Amino acid sequence: MTGQTTDALYWILFIIVSIASYVVQANLTRKFKKYSSVATPGGMRGCDIARRMLEDNGIHDVKITCIQGQLTDHYNPETNTVNLSTDVYNGTNITAAAVAAHECGHAVQHAKDYAPVKMRSAMVPVVSFSSKIMSWVLLAGIFLVSVFPGILLAGIVMFAMTTLFSFITLPVEIDASRRALAWLDNAGLATRTTAAPARDALKAAAYTYVVAAVSSLGTLCYYILIYLRRR
Repeated sequence: MTGQTTDALYWILFIIVSIASYVVQANLTRKFKKYSSVATPGGMRGCDIARRMLEDNGIHDVKITCIQGQLTDHYNPETNTVNLSTDVYNGTNITAAAVAAHECGHAVQHAKDYAPVKMRSAMVPVVSFSSKIMSWVLLAGIFLVSVFPGILLAGIVMFAMTTLFSFITLPVEIDASRRALAWLDNAGLATRTTAAPARDALKAAAYTYVVAAVSSLGTLCYYILIYLRRR
């Protein structure tokens, strides 16, 4: 495969992924906004949903905090906190309920030693270190590949770790949503009017991780082709 062909394929993939990423993000924003008008049973706030789900799963040592920003919701295993954005923390709609339950799903995963979560957590230090220097190593490797091919190879290995991390994240996120939806149903919060919107909102959020993983894999293949072509 020639250099021009490789570059052309990369740019085609880049354009496709960029369009897909935009569409997925726009769809996520639209779905979240749409379902924000669907009220939760009893007017429960996102923080109330989170607290009840944790208690129902026998988790009493995880704190629920309110943070700034949009779509900043996350579970932090290091601080043992479920961090909910202001709209989710105080929201009394099914979007807030679904997001809060999803993040608590991660807390349940950690409490139950869910295997993919343990694998993902073990990779965090390596991926964190790789992310800090990976771009510089790859850049230097591309320019020096004919003289020091090992530099680019090292960068590819680092990038491969981040790609693997992205793919391991997929089952973790999907399982967290599965746990969230199951709990909402068992708790009687997934009614005829709220079950489908909750499922649809979490499915839209999951697509963002799929696009990120595919994008990372495509970029990894591009760097591998550069290495094979120029070394």
